[in-house]
Amino acid sequence: MEDHDTGAGAPEVGVSRASPPPSGQASPSAGRQNGRPVQPWSGYGRAGDASHQNGQNQKAKTRKRRKRRRGRKVFVRDDAHLAAAGLSAAAGSAPASRSPVAIVAPLASAAPSMPEQDVRRSPAQELPVFAALDLGTNNCRLLVAVPTRHGQFRVIDAFSRIVRLGEGLTANGRLGQPAMDRAVEALKSCGDKLRSRKIRKARLIATEACRTAANGAEFLDRVEREAGLKLEIIDRQTEARLAVSGCGSLVDRDTQGVVLFDIGGGSSEIALIDLTGHRSPRLANHIVSWTSLPVGVVSLAERFGGRTVTREIFAAMVEDVAVRLHAFDGRDRLSHVLASPKFHLLGTSGTVTTLAGVHLDLERYDRRRVDGLWMDRDSVDRMVEKLVGWDFQQRVANPCIGADRADLVLAGCAILEAIRAVWPSERLRVADRGLREGILSELMADDGVWRNSGRGRA
Repeated sequence: MEDHDTGAGAPEVGVSRASPPPSGQASPSAGRQNGRPVQPWSGYGRAGDASHQNGQNQKAKTRKRRKRRRGRKVFVRDDAHLAAAGLSAAAGSAPASRSPVAIVAPLASAAPSMPEQDVRRSPAQELPVFAALDLGTNNCRLLVAVPTRHGQFRVIDAFSRIVRLGEGLTANGRLGQPAMDRAVEALKSCGDKLRSRKIRKARLIATEACRTAANGAEFLDRVEREAGLKLEIIDRQTEARLAVSGCGSLVDRDTQGVVLFDIGGGSSEIALIDLTGHRSPRLANHIVSWTSLPVGVVSLAERFGGRTVTREIFAAMVEDVAVRLHAFDGRDRLSHVLASPKFHLLGTSGTVTTLAGVHLDLERYDRRRVDGLWMDRDSVDRMVEKLVGWDFQQRVANPCIGADRADLVLAGCAILEAIRAVWPSERLRVADRGLREGILSELMADDGVWRNSGRGRA
C-alpha cells in the first residue's frame, strides 16, 4: 500500500523538488553471493577477476564521464564511503542479515527549505547527505537530502508506504504479526536506499505504536536483524518539537500565534507557538505549551468504527477527543492572540492534506498544490460536512482518499473538529511535511553545514 504522501518520485514543496535516484545504480543486495561477502562494488558493477578488471574499470569511467556530461549525478559506493556513513558490508552473518544503519541522536533546531529552482547546483559528491526515517502507527516514511543555501535542503530520494503497524494495537496492546511483517518489508526498502548512499548523518525514529506496544522493543530488535536499521523510539515531547521544526517556513513573519497539530495514527501532537515577542529563526524555540493526546486516526477508528460512521458516531468521536483536550492545562497559553487576524492553525497530517485535496477537487493528489494551502473556516466546515455525509464507498472513490484512508479519514476529521473548537480560527494552513523535514533541518543545523552561510536567514 503506497501512501499518497511524498514518494521517491514526488517533489518536495517548500523544500527542494526531488531529484530521481541515479540511473544504473545496483541493488545493495548484490553485496553478498551465496551468503558470503563479496568485494565492494560501485553503481556500475562489482569487482571482477584480474583478467577483466582493467577493461571493466575503463568502461565504468567512460560511463561516468558520459553521465556527468548529461548532468546526472554519479554515486560510487566503497569501503571509505560505508565507514563514513556508519555502515559496513554484512560479514559472517546469515544471508537475511543486513548491516545496521546507525542513529545520530543529537538535535539542533528547525530551519526552512526552498524550491529547487532557486538552488545553485553543486556536484553531489561535494555535498553531505542526510537521512530521516519516521515509522509511525500508520506510515513508514524516508527522506534523503543534501543541504543547499542557509536553512534549506534538496530532497534526492524518498519513500512512503502505508503499513498500519498499529493495526489491532488498541484492542490487544501488542503489535500484530501481519502488521510487523508489512513494516519490516517497507523498512528493508528504506535500508537498501540508505546503504546505497554515503550518509553523513541519519536519524531513524519510531513513534506511538512502538512506544505503547508491549512488544515494541522486541519488534525493533527484529527490524535491526532483518532490515539492518536501528530505530530510536522518541518521546512525545520530541515528536511535537520535530513537527514544529519541519513546518517553520510555513509560518509568515507577521504571524503572532500558531497552534500546530499533527494528527497521527496512534497519537496527536499539539504545540502552541507564541510569536508576539522577539522572533528567533528557530520556530521550535517559541513553543509555550504542548500536549500529546494518546489518540490518532487508527486508534479512534478502531474504537468507534471507521467504515460506517453515522453523525451520532462522529459526534461521539469528537466528544472523546474534546474530553482529552479539556484536561490539557496549557490550552489557554495563546488566549491573548486568538482574536487576532495574525493567529492561525497549522495542520500537518494525512487528515488535513486529504481535506485540502477534496477541497481543491483534485483528480489525483498533488502535493505541490496542497502543501502551504490556506483554507478559511467556511471551507473547512464544508469539507468536513461533505465527508461525514459520504458513505464508505464514496470515500473510497475519491482519488485523494482511496481505499487505504477511507476508514480513517472521519476519525481524523473528528480530532480536527475538537481542536478547532478549543482554538477557533478563521484560517487553517495545510502542511504536507512534518517529522522527517524537522529531523533533516535539525541534523543539518547540528552538523554546522549552514554555519558559514549568511544568506537566507529567517
